[in-house]
Amino acid sequence: MTTPQTDDQVRSAVQERYASAARLALVDESASCCGGSSCCEEASKVQAIDPITSGNYDEDDTPFTAALAASLGCGNPTALAELCPGEDVLDLGSGGGLDVLLSARRIAPSGVAYGLDMTPEMLELAERHRVEAGIENARFMLGSIEQVPLPDQSVDVVISNCVINLSPDKDAVLREAHRVLRPHGRFAVSDIVLLREIPAELRSVMALWTGCISGSLLDSDYVAKLEGAGFVDASVEVTKLYDSEALTEMADQLDPSHLPDGFSLADAVQTLDGAFASAFIRATKPGTDA
Repeated sequence: MTTPQTDDQVRSAVQERYASAARLALVDESASCCGGSSCCEEASKVQAIDPITSGNYDEDDTPFTAALAASLGCGNPTALAELCPGEDVLDLGSGGGLDVLLSARRIAPSGVAYGLDMTPEMLELAERHRVEAGIENARFMLGSIEQVPLPDQSVDVVISNCVINLSPDKDAVLREAHRVLRPHGRFAVSDIVLLREIPAELRSVMALWTGCISGSLLDSDYVAKLEGAGFVDASVEVTKLYDSEALTEMADQLDPSHLPDGFSLADAVQTLDGAFASAFIRATKPGTDA
């Protein structure tokens, strides 16, 4: 029987998953390692979400090859945000730094792109990518997306890529996004959303949670939480719906013993078929804080 996880357990599991991915990339940017090693075991876990992470960027417009290879997102928020020179941008959960580097290039020379991540290994990887890319207007910070280490009204745009769904306190994340945005600032993220509810038993499966499924909000709840945080014009646009074929690819990487009693991998695929999608989520901070 799988038991519910505490917030701290969720955070620890998410952090370890992405720390493992970063350690692998730091050792070898080609993401190759010897068979049977622990790094290969961790790599196979990350590859389990390939149907979500693949095909999100136009490679002709993404010159940062190493950062692209390390991306574990579910969309391209830098395209969604329509960034302009001189704007300041914050990426919540910046990982290997791809979206920060793409943002920095678009807002140069006077804009600054900040990347926030709770995983030191990811920050090390992102800084390596920044140096290799020769980007000067990017800054990476260690911290929590529930407690952003920036002052009020310090950025024009908040982006994120398949990270907010992993937080056990999404209300805090959205309040912080609202706080650090300047008036008329834009919230523009790629994330996983549920299109219908899934069984509570599947929400407690840690492997699914860290794989961007069971921590996700219903699309309508996402909009409601944004409005509750003070945003206006909130919307969700589905960009990729996951069918049984994609889910089977992910299910093959799951340990059946981690599933709730009475659930087989086939049952999980059938239950989740069409239940979730990648989406663009947009909102705006009003012109005043009233």
